[in-house]
Amino acid sequence: MYVDSHCHLSMPALAAQLPQIRVEMQAAGVDRALCICTTLEEFEAVHALACSHDNFWASVGVHPDNEGVREPAVDTLLALAARPRVVAIGETGLDYYRLGERSTADMQWQRDRFQVHIEAARRSGLPLVIHTRAASADTVALLREASAEAASGLAAPTGVFHCFTETMDVARAALDLGFYISFSGILTFRNAADLREVARFVPLDRCLIETDSPYLAPVPHRGKTNTPAWLPWVARQLAELKALDVEAVAQATSANFERLFSRTVSPAAAPQLASFSPGMA
Repeated sequence: MYVDSHCHLSMPALAAQLPQIRVEMQAAGVDRALCICTTLEEFEAVHALACSHDNFWASVGVHPDNEGVREPAVDTLLALAARPRVVAIGETGLDYYRLGERSTADMQWQRDRFQVHIEAARRSGLPLVIHTRAASADTVALLREASAEAASGLAAPTGVFHCFTETMDVARAALDLGFYISFSGILTFRNAADLREVARFVPLDRCLIETDSPYLAPVPHRGKTNTPAWLPWVARQLAELKALDVEAVAQATSANFERLFSRTVSPAAAPQLASFSPGMA
C-alpha cells in the first residue's frame, strides 16, 4: 500500500531491530522501501539489505554533509549503480547549514561532489536523490545548468528533492526541472505551516512520501526513533491537506515511486513479493 521512498535502515539505530521493524512495516501496510546510501563506506551494508529482502532497494552516493570520507568518482558510482537492486544515485546535493567559520565559497568541494553525482545519474539513466539545506539557490542552479546541457544531446537529470523543507519558489523550480518532491514527518510538525502550504500546491502526481528514518518521526511519535512503519502518518497528513482519502494518496505516491525509480517492480507485477514476511528478516 505505502512505499517509503527514503530511509536509512543500515544505521545502527535501525539495523539491530530490523526483524521487528519488518513486522511493524507489514502491519502498517508499508510494503516497500528505498534504503539510502550516504557514504561509499556504507554502500555494501545498504546494498546487502536490498539484496536480502525483495521489497527493499538501494541507492549509491555520498551525502553532501559527510567530510573525511571516500570521495566518489563518476566511474565508481557507475560501477556500483550497475549492481542489482540499485535504483538511484544519492543521497547527494548541497548543505550549507553548518558552515561555521566557512563561507559558501569554501564549499566548492560540495559543489564538485554534487556535479560528480549529476554526471553519474545522466550517464546511468538513474534518478538523483537530492538533499538541499540552506543551499537551494546553488542546488537549483547546478541542476538547471545540467538540464540546459540536454540541448546538446546529454540527458537531463531527473529525481526527487527528498525531505522537502524549502519555499514555494524552490518547489516550483524543482517541478519545472521535472523533479518529484518528497514529504517526511516534518509535514506533521506544529511549526510546519509553510511546508503544508507547499504540500497543498505540489500536484499529487509529483509527490512522494518518506520517513527519512531513523530521523524525523512524525507526530504523534515526534522525538522517538523513526521507522518506515510510521509512514502512514505522513500519508494521512498529505491526504488531509489535499482533501483526499488516504488510500488515494497511498496509490498515487506508490505509482509515482514506480515511475521515478523504474528499476523497481510493483507487488502486482512481482508475485515473489508475496513472500514478504518477518521470516525474511
